Amino acid sequence: MKCIADIKVLRELLKQWRIAGESIAFVPTMGNLHAGHLQLVNTAKAQADRVVVSIFVNPTQFGVGEDFSLYPRTEHADQEKLQDVGVDVVFMPSVEEVYPVNELTKVSVSQVSENHCGAARPGHFDGVATVVCKLFNIVQPDKAFFGEKDFQQLTVINAMVADLNLPVDIVSVPTVRELDGLAMSSRNSYLTVEQREQAPQLYQSLCAAKALIRDKKIAYVDIEKQQTKFLAEQGFRPDYFSICRRYDLKTAEQGDTEIVILVAAKIGKTRLIDNIQVDIEN
Repeated sequence: MKCIADIKVLRELLKQWRIAGESIAFVPTMGNLHAGHLQLVNTAKAQADRVVVSIFVNPTQFGVGEDFSLYPRTEHADQEKLQDVGVDVVFMPSVEEVYPVNELTKVSVSQVSENHCGAARPGHFDGVATVVCKLFNIVQPDKAFFGEKDFQQLTVINAMVADLNLPVDIVSVPTVRELDGLAMSSRNSYLTVEQREQAPQLYQSLCAAKALIRDKKIAYVDIEKQQTKFLAEQGFRPDYFSICRRYDLKTAEQGDTEIVILVAAKIGKTRLIDNIQVDIEN
């Protein structure tokens, strides 16, 4: 496995692979890798000849007062994990390598980025879309792999790729969970022992809402209110609990068949997100 920080060096290696007729898969990460990231890598390995993983804590997707400086950086441990699963290249650029001085361009995806986490974290998805577009242009992969845990992010990336005619196939990978249901996340490391015991209730609220939706006896808005109240009673500070149409993340209505339930809530200082998909037969 090679570790590369320079864009020109990476591009030269990728050029050699393409000349040899090899397909390239790409997994973008911000490091502090866990089993969810490794599932992305293993899925990528099954679908391409070569796998590139980036580790880059992107400053432009962190807002004022957010945890950019505190975000866990575990580069050595991350490299060992990626070596063990057979990654070909780890791309670990500096901020200066990715963002030139006086950069004038950013990528902004309207509508699907505006509600939910977009409303709570203004500018966040502009930072995500911009850095992912940059990384796609640097790596030029055949396929890129994203986890479904960050469902709104996945929706934003899909819209960007379609709108800009980017020649990459986006592959979504189901959320990897702990045994108690908590979605794996780098931010779980922020939780205290007591908070970690409470955290699975976020997923429990999603499962309860899914069952109520399928029961078809309670209005969606009432389900949202019910589960928001449940989370507050369990010690969370809910940001949103939203029952949405899966394809555009707008408010779902009775009669919609492809639904995603999105939730974000703070426990202590840690903001957790999760989602669950629901298919309904009319």
